[in-house]
Amino acid sequence: MLNDFLIRALLAGLAVAVATGLLGCFVVWRRMAYFGDATAHAAILGVALALAFQISIFAGTMAVALVMAMLVSTLAGRGWAMDTTLGVLAHSALALGLVAVSFLPTVRVDLTAYLFGDILAVSRADLGVIVAGSALVAGLMAWRWSALLTATLNEDLAHAAGIDPARERLVLTLALAVVVAVALKVIGALLIAAMLIIPAAAARTLARSPEAMALTAIGIGGAAVWGGLQMSLRLDTPSGPSIVAVAAGIFAALVVASTLRALVQKGVFQNRPGA
Repeated sequence: MLNDFLIRALLAGLAVAVATGLLGCFVVWRRMAYFGDATAHAAILGVALALAFQISIFAGTMAVALVMAMLVSTLAGRGWAMDTTLGVLAHSALALGLVAVSFLPTVRVDLTAYLFGDILAVSRADLGVIVAGSALVAGLMAWRWSALLTATLNEDLAHAAGIDPARERLVLTLALAVVVAVALKVIGALLIAAMLIIPAAAARTLARSPEAMALTAIGIGGAAVWGGLQMSLRLDTPSGPSIVAVAAGIFAALVVASTLRALVQKGVFQNRPGA
């Protein structure tokens, strides 16, 4: 079954959807969108270093993403103006990565695959790494779920419950670095943040509890992967952007449906006497 590249692509995409769905909820709740963006953009620098030192792309990406995530987390803890700082770090890391690759004359690499993903080229080895990484993130989120929720809701409450908010931030930092490393092949450095944010934001319009939101985000992410692959095959569009486009379409449809439902509940569309 794994000889079929479509099956491998679908399994890889679904594995990433599980990891991004769970972690994306905390990205949305904590308003960490730019944090995820900066970490994802640093992946290109990790690719350049991996190629230069002839090590695994996954290892290079993971190392640089973890360093970037730790740096951002440290600066946030010291009260830096994070919108400006994250903007500088995100785009600087991306530019440095692109420049670094140009200094590797013996290496010929198509950066498009790393920028926007190449899910249809996922090999058996890639699939194993992606599934293992996603399982690690899912296990980490499940293990620390209650503590992460408490620290997200109120740090004073977390301290009172014996939970160290700094430790929980470290857990999220580690999980984000792993997600960036495993999702690079699937949707690319420029679109990883989108898969963290869009399914979770869409799920928020439907869910009534944190757990329901996480499960719904996973479902929306999985639907986006399936729909994006179908679009890519039928319309010959790039797979990574197609997946994000389908996720954006689901988000837009849910927002419109939620708005209409709210208007109906307010009686806006009810017939008024004398109208």
